[in-house]
Amino acid sequence: MVNEELLIDCTPQETRVAVMVDGVLEDLHIERRSQRGIVCNVYKGKVTRVLPGMQSAFVDIGLERTAFLHVNDIHFARREDGSYKPIEYAVHAGDSILVQVTKEPIGTKGARLTTTISLAGNKLVYMPKEKHIGVSQRIEGNKERERLKSIITALVPEDEKGGYIVRTCAEGSSGEQFEQDMIYLKRLWKQIQDKAGVSAAPCLLYQDLYLEERALRDLMSDRTKRILVDTQSNYDKLRDFAKVFVPNATALLERYVGEEPLFEHFSIDKEISNALTRRVDLKSGGYLIFDQTEAMTTIDVNTGGYVGKRDFSDTVFKTNLEAARTIARQLRLRNLGGIIIVDFIDMDRDAHREAVLAELEKATQADRVHTTVSRFTELGLVEMTRKRMRESLAHVLCEPCPVCGGRGEIRTALTVCYEIMREIMREWRHYREAKEFTIVASQTVIDMFLEDESESLENLQAVIDCEVSLHVETSYSQEQYDITFS
Repeated sequence: MVNEELLIDCTPQETRVAVMVDGVLEDLHIERRSQRGIVCNVYKGKVTRVLPGMQSAFVDIGLERTAFLHVNDIHFARREDGSYKPIEYAVHAGDSILVQVTKEPIGTKGARLTTTISLAGNKLVYMPKEKHIGVSQRIEGNKERERLKSIITALVPEDEKGGYIVRTCAEGSSGEQFEQDMIYLKRLWKQIQDKAGVSAAPCLLYQDLYLEERALRDLMSDRTKRILVDTQSNYDKLRDFAKVFVPNATALLERYVGEEPLFEHFSIDKEISNALTRRVDLKSGGYLIFDQTEAMTTIDVNTGGYVGKRDFSDTVFKTNLEAARTIARQLRLRNLGGIIIVDFIDMDRDAHREAVLAELEKATQADRVHTTVSRFTELGLVEMTRKRMRESLAHVLCEPCPVCGGRGEIRTALTVCYEIMREIMREWRHYREAKEFTIVASQTVIDMFLEDESESLENLQAVIDCEVSLHVETSYSQEQYDITFS
């Protein structure tokens, strides 16, 4: 039986939540108080621009960048036959509009919006603008699905304008539990409406719970055996929250009392460090290389030092199988989204390819984020997509290197030397009256001028008939330099 645990580590600045399955880190969430996510937040926004050619609009919700609203995400633009009227007839520049964030701002892109508001409770998701009753697809039993749907249908008044979706954690729940959730969600929606009625756009109307509270609401499942919380104060706060909103979590909450920090005790800090590297080693001796760009993520599978017991095809097959399981886990830990291309090691047998693909699909089924896996292409690549909901782990914890600008490499000292000499020639042509040039650069570049390129420097001085002096600036990176003349 699967043993799942939630580990919650809170500080005033940051909250980290780890999902452990049989002692192995399977999912990770990090939220900083100064950089809280905005998905599920509800705003009163102001339409700043309508783009008929894109059937979209830009909406000011009070952030640095305007947010993006597509016509298919405007519920009142939908006709009875399911089609959508043109966006220019639905919204206009200057309109105030109630919207909810569905995707975080990522890179240069603004947040993605919808007018179909959904508010999550413990057992239900309330959609005040959609008259629909549904059940989470993760609840598989037909009898249980029908039972849950009939309970909700009986509880919803005939004149109710909104609808509900039964959450996965509500499996086996009773009508009384659903009724409590409905009262809370309707009260919350009324508060949002009241605030919208007296507030000028743009403004925030509703902000989702903090990560530690969302973990109890969203990450806990029937497989969860224990929820460990790092400090007494955080334990007390979560226990009080659970009693009101997530009663099932109350009995699972435990205060961690170990001497080591919680994440250090379970080696999670080490796992986070590993998830920020390009290379991931496999137990078999093979390894993966992850390269993340704005357009897509590529994953290269290599055999490394692994040698199979039989033939080479067996070695390749075993490495690819292990890689498939590791890739699915790393996608969750790194929170990689968008287009993902996997370059498995070439396999000659169709049966091996099918088995690797099946293993990858099976491993991604545990992902809470929607993931699709395509078949092998003619070039032997596997294309995947994973819904991009928030920034990746690397974007949350890291920033582009100030030396290489995020390229992962820098120009060689020799390249910089040649660049400097070309620039001196350009300056000399413009300022023939110059008598002396001074090169200010890093130690490695100056050493290159004094040693390997000393003859080139002498030739340059002879051509321009000027002295060129050298000066080391220890604070400069290898690519940085200055040229002055007198």
